[in-house]
Amino acid sequence: MATINRYATRSGQKRYRVLYVDETGRRTQKRGFTTKASAEQWMSDTVSEVSKGTYIKASAGKTTVGELWDDWYARKSGIKASTRRRYEIAWRIHAGPVWAKRQIGTIRPSEVADWVSTMTTAGKGATTIEHAHLVLRGVLEDAVKDRLIPSNPAADPGNLPRKAKRSRVYLSHAEVQAIAEAAEGQWSALVYLACYTGLRWGEMAGLRVRHLDLLRKRINVEANAVEVGSKIVEGTPKSHERRSVPVPDFLVELLARQCEGKGHDDLVFTGPRTGKFIVRPKNERSWFTKAMAEAGVKRDLSPHDFRHTAASLAVSAGANVKVVQRMLGHASAAMTLDTYADLFDDDLEAVSSALDAQRTQQLSANVRQ
Repeated sequence: MATINRYATRSGQKRYRVLYVDETGRRTQKRGFTTKASAEQWMSDTVSEVSKGTYIKASAGKTTVGELWDDWYARKSGIKASTRRRYEIAWRIHAGPVWAKRQIGTIRPSEVADWVSTMTTAGKGATTIEHAHLVLRGVLEDAVKDRLIPSNPAADPGNLPRKAKRSRVYLSHAEVQAIAEAAEGQWSALVYLACYTGLRWGEMAGLRVRHLDLLRKRINVEANAVEVGSKIVEGTPKSHERRSVPVPDFLVELLARQCEGKGHDDLVFTGPRTGKFIVRPKNERSWFTKAMAEAGVKRDLSPHDFRHTAASLAVSAGANVKVVQRMLGHASAAMTLDTYADLFDDDLEAVSSALDAQRTQQLSANVRQ
């Protein structure tokens, strides 16, 4: 229920105020209307918004982005540690210094677009800008949900840079073997594992003996060990999806030898100190760089590219997109097709050839009849 009262200012001027109950049930007022008609109009609009649950107090917009960030980040405690760290870095280095002290109700979409342009001009990478914008957008989206602001000024700046697509390198069976033979000890088995199963680096780092079902020629991907700053954090696979991956016969034998003398819960691959997680090779002195050089494979490769090779070899062996999706642990077949559309070009040619052959066969049969 809302009412309008007339009152006088200290100077004796006549003014009107609206007494009403806000969305929290607290009785409050809005003062300063010079005419009763303007007070009635404001009361009508406000009471309607309160009843619909769309009313937003003007004072709510004075909350700063920094005040909301702490709560937003705290609510992300359930996500993967590596993702949470990316958010923290994006806020601390890029979003926080610019937006932390700004009142959320004063931010305009054009300012967000200018911020994105400034980062782009400064040479920041597309992924860095994407993460910085994601954090700001997420904080302000929660402000919209809590009815602190009517809309999200960071929803779509319209000028986020596109990620440059790096051309994928697909190794042949011979190149994979050359690299594996040049690698020493456990790294040889790891090269084969990556190139013939498509496991991510973190999935290989977190692989334990109990995850191997060599009698069924399967690997149960249930863990993921990723580097978060200077630490390695063990969790579930990407997208939290566990999966079963097929293992070729020759690799079954290699993995069996790699597991000799290990306990059920031991890591299949270990770092310099026994029992510790392996770390992704990063410098010119790493086993990976040395193996590539010794094998004579002059390609611009990282260990992650072995995953692309696994997709390529599987498709060339006759695997369809759904099988490759399950093998790689993609969220959907559409994602697999978007990522590796070039590998399925031969399928298009096969369809046209099959249609041509079927048409010829059926028309010939009709003529004979």
